[in-house]
Formats: sequence, C-alpha cells, structure tokens
Amino acid sequence: MNLVSIQAPGAVVMIRPHRFHPNPETATDNAFQHTDATGTNGAHTLSAAACDEVSAAAKALTDVGIRVHVFDDFGEQDTPDSVFPNNWLSTHPGGHVGLYPMASPNRRRERRVDVIDMLKSEYRVQDVIDYSGLEYDGLFLEGTGAMVLDHVSRVAYAARSRRADPIALERFCTNFNFEPVCFDTADAQGRPIYHTNVMMSIATEFVLIGLDLIVDDVRRDEVRRRLNETGRTVIALSPSQIANFAGNALELSGRDGRVLALSQRAFDCLTPHQRRLIERTAQLLPLGVPTIELAGGSVRCMLAGVHLSSRRG
Repeated sequence: MNLVSIQAPGAVVMIRPHRFHPNPETATDNAFQHTDATGTNGAHTLSAAACDEVSAAAKALTDVGIRVHVFDDFGEQDTPDSVFPNNWLSTHPGGHVGLYPMASPNRRRERRVDVIDMLKSEYRVQDVIDYSGLEYDGLFLEGTGAMVLDHVSRVAYAARSRRADPIALERFCTNFNFEPVCFDTADAQGRPIYHTNVMMSIATEFVLIGLDLIVDDVRRDEVRRRLNETGRTVIALSPSQIANFAGNALELSGRDGRVLALSQRAFDCLTPHQRRLIERTAQLLPLGVPTIELAGGSVRCMLAGVHLSSRRG
C-alpha cells in the first residue's frame, strides 16, 4: 500500500554526474564545500565515485517503492553541480512546475528540457512557471534549496542569502500560494547559511531544524511557534549536526509508508532519541554519498521531488 502524503512525494528526479567536482563558482558562500577535494585521486576518480553514489542511492530508493527518474549528465557544458537538481526545478500538486534563477553562471546550464519533457509525458503538468529570466536582473532563488516548503500549511521558509532574493521569493509565493517566512542565519564563524535546506527539513509529522542558527531571538521564537502550530514534532539540531548534513533530508512516500532519505553521515550524527522520534512515522533510509557531500550538498539536494499526478492508471 502506498501511503502518499502531500508533503512526501512518491517519485524523484536524480542526475548522475560524469564530470563531478566541487564547483569553484559556488565556493565563496558555501561553507559546507571542500574546494580542494580532488586531491591526488584526480578528477576522474572523483567523478566515478559520485556516479556510483547516485546509482546506489537510486537503487535504494527504488527498493523501498519510490519511483526514481535518473538522467545522466556527461558534463559537456561544465556543470559540476548538476547532481543537485532541486535548485533549478520544483513540482507542485495541481500540475505546476517551477524553474529557478541560479546565482552561478555555470549552474544555469543545469536546466534541462528533457527533464521537463519527461514530466509532461509521465505526469499531469498544467503549467511551467519560469523565473530564470530574473538572472539578468541579478535576482536569484535557488528552488527548494533556497526555500523549504510546508505544502500543508502553505508556508515557504527561507534563510536570507544572495541565493534567496526577497523579490524572487515574493513572486514565487504569489504564483504558488505560499506565505514567505524569512530569517537571518549565521554559523559559528558568522557566515549566513547558503541554502535553507541544509538547516531545515519539513516532513509530514516532524521537522528537523537548526534553530540556534537563526540570529534574531524573536524571529527564532516565531519560527518555532509557527512549526509547533502545525502539530509536528520539532526536532532541534545542533550546529554540529547541521554541519554533518542532518538537516539536509527529504521525506518520501514509499511502498510501505513514509521514509526519510538522508546521508549516512547525517544518520550517524543523530542521537538515539532523535532517531526514535523520526521512526514513529517514517523509516530512516541512510544513503552513502561522501563524495557528493564534498560539493557542499547532501541527499536532499540530490532529490527533486515529484509532487505531480501520474498518468499511469
């Protein structure tokens, strides 16, 4: 039985990269990234490892009943971050698709017509709203990296950064009927969190969030209150857990219920109590992606959830 939740999609898009490496264009504001990761192993070895990690993750998701659409990127256009499609693509119940303006020029080349064509052929797509033209105005909103969406309460949470412009966010919220809730963040070195989805994950019945990273006390309490009002269990993550990608997780609807996809590194840093809270309503599904995490993102970044009605049946 497929227990589908509006918050937890039953299908995802993934990109298998064949020329993967940490992106020098994104290094200035992504504190999670390791720019010297190639090292002595060489770019080919790094790419092969990233490829294998995507393939293994896709198989693990398929094995629990999630429909996975995998596309290959052979890197002809220099797209080192293509493994993270959730930044340029989002889908929404009712048949809506969003395309987003990316801050780094080489990330703009990640948008793919074949992915959109697949969605139209396999799912019921009513419209595609393309915000990518905002790049020419210097306005960026990097999809469900920049925003963490509560599909039930219709709230878009966003940590302010150059990748989450308030004008672009307002346009998205107007078009897709979300309320924006923005806040300022800082890590231990005082740097803003580059993407909201590395510090926050909203599931059907719980939330993982690094509340301590929200700078303003009043705003932090407001965010906590808003989340509590949804009836979800709020699981607070420490800055150390955020640094290990514990906030970069995505709840999905599998064959036998909901699962929380996260990296092995994220799983390992959760406390036994936190795991028990999650496992009340979702199976934990740790995936090994240590190579991909060198680029500053983890499992949630790798998954563009498909919130569309299938044409099957």
